[in-house]
Amino acid sequence: MRHFLTLLDITPDEARHILKRAAKMKRQLKEGKASNPLQGKTLAMIFDKASTRTRVSFEVGMFQLGGHALFLHSGTTQLGRGEPIEDSARVLSGMVNGVIIRTFGQDTLQRFAKYASVPVINALTDTTHPCQILTDVFTYEEQRGRIEGKTVAWVGDGNNMAHSWINGAVTFGYRLRIASPAGYCPNEKMLAAACTLGADVTLTDDPLEAVTDVDLVTTDVWTSMGQETEQAEREKAFAGFCIDARVMSYARPDALFMHCLPAHRGEEVSADIIDGPQSAVWVEAENRLHAQKGLLEFLMA
Repeated sequence: MRHFLTLLDITPDEARHILKRAAKMKRQLKEGKASNPLQGKTLAMIFDKASTRTRVSFEVGMFQLGGHALFLHSGTTQLGRGEPIEDSARVLSGMVNGVIIRTFGQDTLQRFAKYASVPVINALTDTTHPCQILTDVFTYEEQRGRIEGKTVAWVGDGNNMAHSWINGAVTFGYRLRIASPAGYCPNEKMLAAACTLGADVTLTDDPLEAVTDVDLVTTDVWTSMGQETEQAEREKAFAGFCIDARVMSYARPDALFMHCLPAHRGEEVSADIIDGPQSAVWVEAENRLHAQKGLLEFLMA
């Protein structure tokens, strides 16, 4: 029994297996062929945060794999009324075959996993978002081939996505450049731990330096969920960090642009880039379904 709380919970070979299976199941779906490795199995989906892509992709993915997903919002369950996380983990483990959790603190996720006897998947915390990196690497390799040895630029907040890109440098072997303004850099301990494991990561406060000759440019909103009161302050801090045509012109001519969505056009990315020919954002969004099906099969089949 395995959990998926960060990318480092699986080996590089296991990650490759998951993406290979995701590609095969995507082809089978397009061909109208059924694949039901999770027939009769159930997935509990616990959400403390709003979601579109995560909820739909996991729920549809379980259906397509022959299983069933149950949506549980913390505000309408006993978790929202103060039931200990440890108790909920034990109870749900006796009724379902897996659990995904989308919440604020990584510690909440870890406590639940500690007492669960079924696989637990991180569907986003304030610290990491590993399912998105599985998806983004899957998407890049669909479009451009193996990402190992390529260079990825992250431009923006040193948030959960930045942390997951850092961990992904260990798992998938790409070089990573991160451009963040002072005070918004990634967690130093997470960065140091990943570098100890072989991650090749460079930090800068200059977006143009970060994107020069890279193969993939990626970003996220400047103000994440729970940070709404910081909007004005963050807009000021991130001035000059918008991915626009000028910034993208420093990347390789065949570089892709990605964004985990939702996006704010005119803030972290210009409309002509996210809606332009270098954008892989829409297939990236669809690929959440396929990459997570590979993960679900790996953990629950």
